[in-house]
Amino acid sequence: MNPPLLPALSDLVPMDVAGRADRLRARFDDLEVDALLVSSLTNIRYLTGFTGSAALVLVTTEGLLFVTDARYGEQSSDQLDDAGVSATIEVTSTEQRSIVSAAVDAADVGRLGLEADVVTWSAKRAYADRWFPSIELVATSGAVEGLRVLKDDGELARLEAAAAIADAALAKVRPQLADRPTEAEFGLELDTTMRRLGAEDVSFETIVASGPNGALPHHRAAGRTIVDGDLVVIDFGALVDGYHSDMTRTVMVGEPSAAQQRMFDVVAGSQAAGVAAVGPGVACADVDAACRQVIDEAGWSDAFLHGTGHGVGLDIHEDPRVGRTSTTSLEVGHVVTVEPGVYLPEHGGVRIEDTVVVTADGCRAITHADKAPAV
Repeated sequence: MNPPLLPALSDLVPMDVAGRADRLRARFDDLEVDALLVSSLTNIRYLTGFTGSAALVLVTTEGLLFVTDARYGEQSSDQLDDAGVSATIEVTSTEQRSIVSAAVDAADVGRLGLEADVVTWSAKRAYADRWFPSIELVATSGAVEGLRVLKDDGELARLEAAAAIADAALAKVRPQLADRPTEAEFGLELDTTMRRLGAEDVSFETIVASGPNGALPHHRAAGRTIVDGDLVVIDFGALVDGYHSDMTRTVMVGEPSAAQQRMFDVVAGSQAAGVAAVGPGVACADVDAACRQVIDEAGWSDAFLHGTGHGVGLDIHEDPRVGRTSTTSLEVGHVVTVEPGVYLPEHGGVRIEDTVVVTADGCRAITHADKAPAV
């Protein structure tokens, strides 16, 4: 049995959950709203600390209304209290409409923001026709997500704890590739080891892509046996207190061919160039270009099939996006991945990925697993 690697959550740097609603209210003028109805469960967790599967949060200029069902009455009270969040909590076994509508009326809301990225068309119609027939509804995008992109010290502590678990788990199971397991067997062992080391879950379905499967960037681990001559792409992460880690390493089983070694060298150089480009004020598109230039010069521009990276936090993929079409520039506190790859069906695939934190003088990686390709 592997001993837990994770310290008690109470020993991690605390997060300033209680201050997040005020930061959101400061954006109301720019959003042109008087209040915001938050329905994304991830955003609700960010604002309140609540981890359940059913809730709505109404953020007004004066306070928070938290509405959930009877399954989560005690849990919501405990979690909001632990996070230091002051809110009116309403627990109902019937529809939430009357509670939220009454609160909107009491707060004299004229323009109510909805989360356009998560509200369905049918829900919007219900809000307009039955919930708030006399209120102007405003479609907002990124209202809470715009706050989430900059991580505080408590968030960084959780991201780093998740990354440390992933690092340790890969170091422990990586030698097992020499035993020629199937992709699924190796993936299961990696996932189980992360949990034994303290992860509450995996960040996403672990990718173990060997041989020709490595040329499929999001191949799912299957029954193929890993054999000599395989490049093995391993993309995985751990979850700690809701925060994800994300890392890819490519491992060579046996001796690489000349083409495989060149693939690895080019991707390693591309990834190093991308990490070196990260810093405050740098356009995300320029980070992508730094990675892409190395691969283009190697003659494999058509084999780099995806963007260079993405933000990581309460979601495994979040803003800022690091790609050719991105219009965002990096800021201190952004956490992004740098993950170029080359995918050639006749040779397999190579992807190398680190998660980095943007700092005042560049960036620092929070993923540290060995990048050497040999088992």
